[in-house]
Amino acid sequence: MLNILILSSVVLVASLLIWPRVANARLWRATVTPLASIIGSGFLVLGPILDVSFGAYAPLAMLGLCIVAWGFGDAIRFNILDLDRRPDRGRPVAQLEALASASLAFAFFVSVAYYLNLFGAFGVSLTSVDDSYHARLLTTSMFVLILVVGWTRGFSALERMEQVTVGLKLSIIAGLIVGLAIFFGNKAGEGTLQFKQASVTGIKAVLLLAGLIVTVQGFETSRYLGTTYDAATRVRSMRWAQIIASLIYLVYIGLLSYSIDAGGITLNETAIIDLMSVVAPILPLLLVAAALSAQFSAAVADTSGSGGLISEISRGRVPEKLGYALLVSVGLLLTWSLDIFQIISYASRAFALYYAIQAGIAAHAAFSTERPLRGAIYLVLCALALAITGFGTSVE
Repeated sequence: MLNILILSSVVLVASLLIWPRVANARLWRATVTPLASIIGSGFLVLGPILDVSFGAYAPLAMLGLCIVAWGFGDAIRFNILDLDRRPDRGRPVAQLEALASASLAFAFFVSVAYYLNLFGAFGVSLTSVDDSYHARLLTTSMFVLILVVGWTRGFSALERMEQVTVGLKLSIIAGLIVGLAIFFGNKAGEGTLQFKQASVTGIKAVLLLAGLIVTVQGFETSRYLGTTYDAATRVRSMRWAQIIASLIYLVYIGLLSYSIDAGGITLNETAIIDLMSVVAPILPLLLVAAALSAQFSAAVADTSGSGGLISEISRGRVPEKLGYALLVSVGLLLTWSLDIFQIISYASRAFALYYAIQAGIAAHAAFSTERPLRGAIYLVLCALALAITGFGTSVE
């Protein structure tokens, strides 16, 4: 019966998302891109990590991540509007924007490794070769595929998958939450909800959260949709994407943390499969389907974005194809030298550097337009992002 309810909710949400009045709504289309990026991979890894590390305090840890992400998003939204009002903000800001683009291109390098390593792990998770070696082999083959397609035909064919995968991912997340809610309700009725102690506390907990920023990033994509949407639409869509994603994450982490005992699981990139198999037999299959489609499309999008950024930053001296080759080289190095949690930490630090620069630009703009309070807030966010860049740690 639970499987039927979960599948019904997946179909219902999928039907709603493809309903023309929703699918063709301009604000929703602008919201889907950052929303899909924010919850693209985080829901696969955050649940087990926060449950094992923070126990009953996992929802508070999730809230902290969402608040920090909202602050960085606010700085980027301020920059979007300021750039729209003042296209020429002076050479220093232009140089900082170029530096921000360079840091984002590097962050894409690491994030593609993150996405494809998750792809590899989930791709072998339900097979007889479920181990890190075969997961890395699958990841390597996907890197090669992306490189070949990028060099020979471009990414237009693969990018058509994005709209389909976004709908599939959001629908499966809806099914997961419905299943968890019913499971939570049953546990509450039996009086067997879990209230576990945190295994990570103090400064280690703060540094761990700093290393997880990448799991709530993605909102910055609205910054680069200027050719499609005006500044006001991009700001509204980013704000709505962060609100919706935060609500989804908080409900998901709250239901999972108090209803499932994760103390006995092995904390790895596919731990969510073991946890969800306790809830309903259908959920592991749905999660694998969501993981494979979402991670591949996200990797394609970031590969394409990094190639374009590198070409733009170098003023055409480094062609996009060479950018793809650099990305794949770095990705393969990370794949065969680090585990997924270390890659997550490096990706978080790379994106934090980008946020630090954006917050610095926002602070400069706020002070220039006589908004000292905002300027001070953005300076604090800049310092926080620099601290994350320097000290974020991976899950042990």
